[in-house]
Amino acid sequence: MKHGFLLIDKPVGPTSHDVVQDVRRILSERKVGHLGTLDPAASGLMILAVGAKALKVVEFFQDLSKEYIAEIQFGAVSSTYDREGVIEKLEPKPGWTVPDQVVIQNIIQDHFVGTISQVPPMHSAVHVGGERAYRKARQGRHVDMPTREVRITECSIVKYDYPMLTLNVACSSGTYIRSLAHDLGQRLRCGGYLSGLRRTKVGEWSVDFAVPPEAAGWSVVAPLKEVMQKFPYIDLTNKEADDVQHGRNIPHQIKDGTIAWFEDLPIAILTPAKDGTQMAHARKVL
Repeated sequence: MKHGFLLIDKPVGPTSHDVVQDVRRILSERKVGHLGTLDPAASGLMILAVGAKALKVVEFFQDLSKEYIAEIQFGAVSSTYDREGVIEKLEPKPGWTVPDQVVIQNIIQDHFVGTISQVPPMHSAVHVGGERAYRKARQGRHVDMPTREVRITECSIVKYDYPMLTLNVACSSGTYIRSLAHDLGQRLRCGGYLSGLRRTKVGEWSVDFAVPPEAAGWSVVAPLKEVMQKFPYIDLTNKEADDVQHGRNIPHQIKDGTIAWFEDLPIAILTPAKDGTQMAHARKVL
C-alpha cells in the first residue's frame, strides 16, 4: 500500500465527499482526504491524500494557488451567485448597451486583477459567528458576510458572445469565483452569475494529469517521496528514526521544517534544538 497523492478529475454532479468515498471503496483504503473541495456544480482537479502518512503532510500544501475556466451568464442574478440558486432575470436599464469585449477586459483589469476585496456568497462554507454561512442562509437568517482580501493574478477572456462570457482565472486560495461573476455583473450594470466552473490547476498540479474517479488505482497514486521532493529533508538511520520518534535529539544541522524520512516514508517534521547545538528534534511526529 502506498502513501501519496492522487489527482482526480471530478465530474459535475458528485460532491467532494462522494468522490472521496468512491476512491476509498476502489482502493480499499479508509485513510483518504483532500486538499480542497469542489462544489457539486463544478468539475476539474481535486487532489486526494491517500494513506495515513499522506494525510499527515497535508498541512504542507495549504493555501495553494488555483486556476479555473469560468463561464458567466449575464442578464440575471442568482441567490447563490451560481446556477444552483434562485435565478432572477434583469431587464436592461434605460440607456444601457451591451458591453463589447474591450470594455469588459478593461473593467476586469481595473477592478478584478491584483489584490482585491471580495465578499463571499452567503451560500458558502465561510464561518460566520462560529457557524457555516450557508446553514444560516438556508434557514432564512441574516448573514453579515465579512470582506476578505484575495489575489487574482490573471483574469483573461477566453470567449465572449453576450450574454455568455468565459474567463481563465488564476487566483489565490480562498477566492470565490462565484463572487467574481456576481461582482463583474454589477460593474457592467447587467447582473451576472457563475453558470459553469472547471478547476484546471492546484499549485503546480494540472488537471491534464488527473483521472476520473472510476479510474482511480494504486498505479496512479504519486508516492510521497515524489510529491515532497521540493521540501528540505534528511534520511535517517534506524537509530535516528527511533530517537526522533521517542523525542530524543539527533545530530543534524537542519532548517526548521525539514522532513525526516525513514524507509521512504516521512516520520517527523524537524526543528533545530534550542540549545544552540548542531542537533535537531521532532517538532511533530507523523
